[in-house]
Amino acid sequence: MSGTLAKIAEIEAEMARTQKNKATAHHLGLLKALLAKLRRELIAPKGGGGGGPREGFDVAKTGDARVGFVGFPSVGKSTLLSNLAGVYSEVAAYEFTTLTTVPRVIRYKGAKIQLLDLPGIIEDAKDGKGRGCQVIAVARTCNLILIVLDVLKPLGHKKIIENELEGFGICLNSKPPNIGFKKKDKGGINLTATCPQSELDAEMVKSILAEYKIHNADVTFRSDATADDLIEVVEGNRVYIPCIYVLNKIDQISIEELDIIYKVPHLEKIWDYLKLVRIYTKPKGQLPDYTSPVVLPYSRTTVEDFCMKIHKNLIKEFKYALVWGLSVKHNPQKVGKAHTLEDEDVIQIVKK
Repeated sequence: MSGTLAKIAEIEAEMARTQKNKATAHHLGLLKALLAKLRRELIAPKGGGGGGPREGFDVAKTGDARVGFVGFPSVGKSTLLSNLAGVYSEVAAYEFTTLTTVPRVIRYKGAKIQLLDLPGIIEDAKDGKGRGCQVIAVARTCNLILIVLDVLKPLGHKKIIENELEGFGICLNSKPPNIGFKKKDKGGINLTATCPQSELDAEMVKSILAEYKIHNADVTFRSDATADDLIEVVEGNRVYIPCIYVLNKIDQISIEELDIIYKVPHLEKIWDYLKLVRIYTKPKGQLPDYTSPVVLPYSRTTVEDFCMKIHKNLIKEFKYALVWGLSVKHNPQKVGKAHTLEDEDVIQIVKK
């Protein structure tokens, strides 16, 4: 690992020394590609030999969504987690050390949300030592990341944590670059752009792809893209996770400052970012069950998605559904399996 880290440090130093201008853009683009490849080795070392014992860090994903807490050790993550879990918890509270993580599950608005303390990301991961890489692997499976910052030095910590996560392929509060990329067997590099490109030209694109030993591909730029954007798409190992910043230790600041911060509602914000959709079930001839909704991610909310969440055989017996709520024009409305449901709709499935 140390060899990889030394190379990363070397390339970062060269990039810092190189002035940014039109003449050096090509060179910097290639350095960025080299850097991305080395960072990938840190995430998934060559040989993939499992990496030894996991010290309790293969955390089973339970509930409807997973929220990871990241922050420096001194920032009071555990206390914040315990307070949240204490108010809304439906499982026993555990003592947990920074070596392993015991997930807390809270129930909020009918959904089960798993809260995870992600220890040691900042100190360990950058140097590829300790369990840093294992923790990063778990962080990549979160639906939302909460970065807990010390109110006295928030911006410095924020920058360090963001760099750390981005170095390991976690992109916060961003969408994938709008670039089409498809490898081919022959035909060379075919470049299309639907708008002017201020940074990338054909020569630079070919050089970056050559760095990945790609000599035949179709590339389509649908927005003004950077070398970083192209590398991100070629690497294909980025995950895009929404992020909320939480300022902790606010007992150390004045009442006026506290008043400004207090206006940010915590759990409501987590709920908004997770974008979960609750669907209530209504058995025939009975009232809807409002106590335990079926919870779906906002990107998969068709009637078919709903059926699959309950049981895969349900779709085979499906005839039609009756739906009450915001997704229909009249209540109830008869719909098919392609119908898209909205938050707090009520559904009754009619079988064949």
